[in-house]
Amino acid sequence: MFRDGARKSAWQEEIKRFSSMALNSDHINFDVIVAGGGITGISTALHLQKLGKKCLLIEASNIGFGTTGGTTAHLNTFFDTTFDEAISKYGEDQAKLLAEVGKDAIAIIQNNIASHEIDCDFETKQGYVFALDDAQNKKLEKMVEGSEKVGVSMEFCKGISFPVPFVSVAMVPDQAQFHPVKYIKKLAEAFISSGGIVLEDCICISHSEDDSGITVKTSQGEFKAQNLVYATHTPPGVNILNMMTAPYRSYAIAFEIKDNKYSEDLMYDLEDPYHYYRTHIVNGQKLLIAGGEDHKTGHEQDTGVCFSNLENYVRKYFDVGAAAYSWSSQYYESVDGLPFIGKLPGSNGNIFTATGFMGNGMIFGTISSQIIGDLIINKENKYENLFDPRRVRPISGFSDFVKENATSAFDFIKDKLFMTKIDSLAEIKDGEAKVVKYEGESYAVYKESSDKIHVLKSTCPHTRCEVRWNSAEISWDCPCHGSRFSVNGRLLTAPSTQDLQRIKMEDQ
Repeated sequence: MFRDGARKSAWQEEIKRFSSMALNSDHINFDVIVAGGGITGISTALHLQKLGKKCLLIEASNIGFGTTGGTTAHLNTFFDTTFDEAISKYGEDQAKLLAEVGKDAIAIIQNNIASHEIDCDFETKQGYVFALDDAQNKKLEKMVEGSEKVGVSMEFCKGISFPVPFVSVAMVPDQAQFHPVKYIKKLAEAFISSGGIVLEDCICISHSEDDSGITVKTSQGEFKAQNLVYATHTPPGVNILNMMTAPYRSYAIAFEIKDNKYSEDLMYDLEDPYHYYRTHIVNGQKLLIAGGEDHKTGHEQDTGVCFSNLENYVRKYFDVGAAAYSWSSQYYESVDGLPFIGKLPGSNGNIFTATGFMGNGMIFGTISSQIIGDLIINKENKYENLFDPRRVRPISGFSDFVKENATSAFDFIKDKLFMTKIDSLAEIKDGEAKVVKYEGESYAVYKESSDKIHVLKSTCPHTRCEVRWNSAEISWDCPCHGSRFSVNGRLLTAPSTQDLQRIKMEDQ
């Protein structure tokens, strides 16, 4: 499927494989190794290659396999952490700095499009944020006030058509949208043309540091570099970022639009979780792309219901046709509402990470390329302190830090204590998936309608949590840190670096 789920995204047909040259002894040592083939990794690798660095980009599956291939690709100058919240948590000066990120990132994207002649359906848009009730209106008032303080244009307006009943609306100019896979595909081609090397189907397993540099152990051998960039949400193995971020899933459906109706602009409500909308022409058909129904990974008993809820909500208010595409995707939230971009905590200063983007991955992934690029060439970057992964914010983030870790600990214990016990695999019904206790061992069992049974060890190799079934994407998801696996146990999503162990049962 070329992506980390069973469902097809609207962008997926544009995904291609990049065949790289066979690596030999001349291709073992690099200035920089970048792990991750989404917008963060590809943007960073290309930027560093242009700066004269010899770069290797490794990707566990294929370019665009993860979140970039599942985004809805809104390009915003406002974020999930609103500017009034940022002022309250970090102060007005830091909030003003945050306000520059969106403009800078969109400018970088536009420059890449012009420099590399990329046809990726980029369009500038106006954004509209709708309050659907009085409580949301109060929140919107604070958003407008905060935006005004930091210099981002956001103003109440009237006369706007929106099929969902609302009490107020604010307009944000200079937003944008694009086709994310068309964009990163051309960036990857530019990276290769400039001398960079792409190695797909290459899992980054671990790294080690010494005085000579960094040794990166992968599924295709060991490579050496002076710098290593993890553009993989969270680095492999167990580290502090596992406790400072939490994985979430978001859902999207692309509907055919009857009579080509509906606004060309970007639309957002203030529900919790919020809904967001945009249009895009895919294969000559104009589609309304709606997203929402977000929840923490592994914490929704029936993920198929999330698609049903989203579709029912959209059809209640929008006159749309068939659902042409439906898919979900994963992102990470940070405990203090800002991403972690920069030097990896606990490293010697030459390993970098970029994660905690929340729902703003295209923007923060793009700005990461500049921040990390500047850090590697020892150039000051105005954002490096704001997004420093080593930052300590005991006031703004500590309570969330405790909450997230308490949740992970509860998941770890609860799933092991309350596992269903069975005496025979025949107890599993057709189309059913369960984590069960069988003859003293725990297994993740999925039975296809054809009676074929897939049996895996249910314990995630990352931190030994028990996986949970994701019926919408036909995968096993870890509720603790977001590792995901196919029904065959194949690793889909880090931070695990290993597959789930496949088991051959005697009574299959």
